This record gives sequence, structure tokens and C-alpha cells, in this order.
Amino acid sequence: MTKRTEYSHALDLQSGRVEMAHGSGGKAMAQLIDELFLQAFSNPWLEQLNDQACFNLPPGRVVMATDSHVISPLFFPGGDIGALSVHGTVNDVAMSGAQPKYLSAGFILEEGFPLADLQRIVQSMAAAAEEAGVAIVTGDTKVVERGKGDGCFINTTGIGVLPDQLNLSGNRVQPGDKVLLSGTLGDHGVAIMSLREGLTFETTIESDSQSLHDLVAAMVAAVPQINCMRDPTRGGLAATLNEIAQSSGVGISIYEARIPVKAQVSAACEFLGLDPLYVANEGKLVAFCPADKAEQLLAVMQQHPKGKQAAIIGEVTADPLKFVQMETVFGGRRMVDWISAEQLPRIC
Repeated sequence: MTKRTEYSHALDLQSGRVEMAHGSGGKAMAQLIDELFLQAFSNPWLEQLNDQACFNLPPGRVVMATDSHVISPLFFPGGDIGALSVHGTVNDVAMSGAQPKYLSAGFILEEGFPLADLQRIVQSMAAAAEEAGVAIVTGDTKVVERGKGDGCFINTTGIGVLPDQLNLSGNRVQPGDKVLLSGTLGDHGVAIMSLREGLTFETTIESDSQSLHDLVAAMVAAVPQINCMRDPTRGGLAATLNEIAQSSGVGISIYEARIPVKAQVSAACEFLGLDPLYVANEGKLVAFCPADKAEQLLAVMQQHPKGKQAAIIGEVTADPLKFVQMETVFGGRRMVDWISAEQLPRIC
């Protein structure tokens, strides 16, 4: 990779700050791209420095997803907005069963944002993309005046390839299907809220932010009969189950005793007045599959590092009212309805 031009001074990545000129389209913007973004994201497509990327895709159907990331704070235990912006979009593509291949990245930066923080975010994105096996092939940078942004917002769009024989969708879930969860609930949302509120626990609660492409690949290879997969992000497990119930016209019953939640997450939720069912996750998935394949799928998930705590947490029922219900640890039943308001703002 070579720079487009020589600059009189190197970009000050230690104490420099984002200036309006960095979004102007001039030499300052070119230098920011050359010395920060290209250094981190270097690949043959990006280095062509076009306003678009041209690439080949393997045979199959194309899957595309886009997501905007406005999390506050930008850095948190277990991750940051950079890695999150890759994980979130990679997972959205992967939930279809597709193999994620390429990402775009759009940055909205606030004037005065420290370049050192921007470099940290970009390097985190690069590491997350490499781990997920995707290339960041095109992007855009805009700068807004001081006070008109919040440091850094990132939009990512992902493209993947789906084999012709796979068809995972929210409207394919059937009565009798089992509901599987890949791990503990609420880690991400509670990590963010604990940081905001200055709460401390015996062990640090870390976000579960991670790419699930490899777990998904193992699952669909072993059990192609999976009907649907989703990652329970905003609105948590409760929102995801209600979405599926509405899409497929079914009911869903889950069992509180089978849902894995870390002790410190449960304690934090109790202290903050939160319900783990409604807390966001960034590295977990929910899968629906025929009952006769559930134990096989569970075994595959538990053998994978990202699914060690996987569990069968419920089943799909024939219910024209499309209710989601939970059997509590006390033996009663309660509705798991849509959340009526934002429980945790700015968590992704």
C-alpha cells in the first residue's frame, strides 16, 4: 500500500483531534484515510480508493444487512463501538445461515474527537473483521460540528453468501419446534449499564460482543433442518420470541429454570430493576429446530467455544393468540410481552 501523496506532517495520533477539515474531501481527509483507515483495514478492494467496491462472490444467494451503532459509552468491558459494529452486522448476516464476506463502514465523527480514540476504535474493528473472516472494502467519513454529534457513530453494511439449500426465516417456525439459546442472557446490556452507574461486583461483568459466524456454520452443517435463527439484541430474548411468534403465527413456551443467566448479571438486574429477558445481547443466538433434531443441535452448540452454555429453553406451541409465556421457577406461568419502552438506551 502506498500513500496518494506526501504530507508535511504525520497525523498526530497521540494528541490530535478530529477537525472539520477531516471531512472536507481535501488533503486532511486524504491523510486521515491513508494514515488511519487504510493502515488498519488494508485489502486489495479498499486500496483501489474508489467510491465503491467491486468484488466476486461464490455461488449462492446474496444476503445483505445494515446496522448503525450509537452506543454510549464508546468503550466498555469486553469491547468497544469498533468491534461491536463488526459483530452486530456479521451476526445479522450469519443468522440467515450465510457466510459473511464483505463489510462497508461509514463513520460520523464529531469535531474535537480524539484521534487516539479513533485509532483505537479502527484497530478494534480491523481485529474483529479479521477474526470474522470479512474484509472492510469500502467506507465513508463525515465530520459534524462540535456539539452536534456524540463522538463517533458507525454504520456497517454486510454482504454474505447463502447456499441454495438453506432457508432460515422467522415465518418457518412450527408448533413442536424446540427453542435453543446459545448462552447466558444479559451480559452486554448489564455491562453497559453497570459502567454508566458506576456499579462494581466481585468479578467484572463483560459484554458478550462477538461474531457468531463460526458457531452458525457448525450448526447448519450438522442440522440443516433448523427453521430459524436470531440474535436477541435490542429488546433481548423477549422481543426476539415475540417477533418469531408473530411472524409464524405460533405460541412459544419457555422455562425460567432452563435459561442461563450469570449470577452477577442476575444480581445487577435485580439491583437496577431490570428483567434479563429484555436486556440486550451482542454475542448470543436463538435457534428453532424440529424436536427430533434438538438434542443433536444442542450437542453441536455445546461443543463449540461460543456455545458451551447452550440450553434447550422451550418449545413452540399451536396458539392462535401468538402468546409468549414462561413457566417460572415457582411453577406459575406469566406472559412475556413486548417491552413497552426502551429499557436500556444506547446499548448498541
